[in-house]
Formats: sequence, C-alpha cells, structure tokens
Amino acid sequence: MAKGQFTIFPGRIGGIEAVEAASGHVFARHTHEQFGIGLIHQGAQKSLSGRGMVEAGAGDMITVNPGEVHDGMPIGDAGRSWRMLYFEPSAIADAMEDISQGRTRSAEFTAPAFHDERTSKHFQALFSAITAPDGDRTGMQGEEHVLTLLADVMRVREGKTHGGHVPSAMRRAQSLIDDDPTVAITLSDLAQATGLSRFQVVRGFSKTFGLTPHAYLVQRRIDLARRLIARGVPLAEAAVEGGFADQSHMTRIFVRKYGISPGAYADAFH
Repeated sequence: MAKGQFTIFPGRIGGIEAVEAASGHVFARHTHEQFGIGLIHQGAQKSLSGRGMVEAGAGDMITVNPGEVHDGMPIGDAGRSWRMLYFEPSAIADAMEDISQGRTRSAEFTAPAFHDERTSKHFQALFSAITAPDGDRTGMQGEEHVLTLLADVMRVREGKTHGGHVPSAMRRAQSLIDDDPTVAITLSDLAQATGLSRFQVVRGFSKTFGLTPHAYLVQRRIDLARRLIARGVPLAEAAVEGGFADQSHMTRIFVRKYGISPGAYADAFH
C-alpha cells in the first residue's frame, strides 16, 4: 500500500517483503533483521556500511546482511528511487542449502554495491512475481526466481567480507540485550556480565558491532515493534510491548530508522 513515497508489499512469497521507494530521506544508522537485496532505479546514494563507505547509482545492485549497521543518503538534490527485497534469514538458509546441494545453510553478502545486468534482470523478475497483481507468487516460478537471484548475488565477490571473530565478552553483552530488549539494561549490567569496565564495554561494543550498546538496544526494540505492527498489534500497544516510553517515542525512532511512519507500515499489511 502506498504511503507518501514508500510502497510496502505484503509478503506474497513466504519470507520475502518487497519495498519500493523514492525519497531524499537521510537514514540514520540502523540495522535490519533480514537480508536485503535492492536495485537503484534513479539518482544515487552513498552509505556507510559494515563493509565500508559505498556509493550506488542507477542500475546498481545493493545488499545488506542481518545486523549490519548502515545508513543512507542521496547524492545530489534530486533524491533517489530504489526497490528492495527483504529476506527472512530462514528463507535464505533454505535457499542456500538448495544452491549448495546441502553443503551449507549459511550466507553472507560480500558486495554492498555492484553492477551486474544478469543479476538486475533476475531481481526485477522476482520483484514482479511478488508485486504484480497477476504474478505467480507462490508456485514454481517464484521459487526459481528466488534461487536464481541468490545464486547470482552469492557469486559476487567484490568488496571485503564483514565479520570475523567476535570477542566473547562482546557476544555476552549482545546476548544480554537480545534476550529481552524491553528490559532497562544498564552499562553496569553489561560490565558485570562481561567482566569489563563500563568504558571498555562502550568502546568494545561499538568497535565490534558498529553501534553503542544503547543504540543497539533501541534497534532491537524497534525490530520488536516492527514485528508486532506487522502482526496487527495496535500502535500504542506495540510501543509499550516494544519497550518504548510511548507511541510518539516509537514513532520518532521508526521514522528515523526506516523513513516511514509506523501507521503507514501497518497500513501495508492490513
């Protein structure tokens, strides 16, 4: 359903959400719980991702991994338009198991931006299958598009792989937040869990994950609120269950992270 310059299409192929946008919005640093594959249609943008500063223009593909901190801003005054497909990790795992003939269910997109005509065509085919009124959204053709697109993207080896060893202390701090992001966790709690000072937690967490502990906590809360809204939970209730002080607080964060209001997001699903 269209709202302003954003159109969100309900998932018509299991585990995939389609978004179309045209905007000059400057996105604050945020993460997604899903894998994302997109195509820039007009204009250009630059973003600081977990894999470095990248720029993408018309015809370029863009990708993002779950939990990868990134932002986004237009290059120039004309804004930019783009399409995105967001894949639940389980959908990616199933596809990768198929593509690799059972060797792996893991995946990581290594190229935050690249240009490839074949991948672009396969992306457009899958996007159309999801969004076209008379498209094949659930049958064999849709599955073929998913597998073909992911096989293309996983063959791209441009850029540097983000990741590597995560210090165990930082993993414990992350897990403490992930276990229940609605709880009012303090730096002292994280310090006690990791055996570090509060300053060491802030510095180590930011270096490891690209967000301060507080920013990560807010991101996990907005992730929770987004899932609740998509399930039809009223906005005020989603705000409380998501750990926010009130609906207006949730709305400010939601717009800053995703460039669209919670109400518009809800309208896309109901």
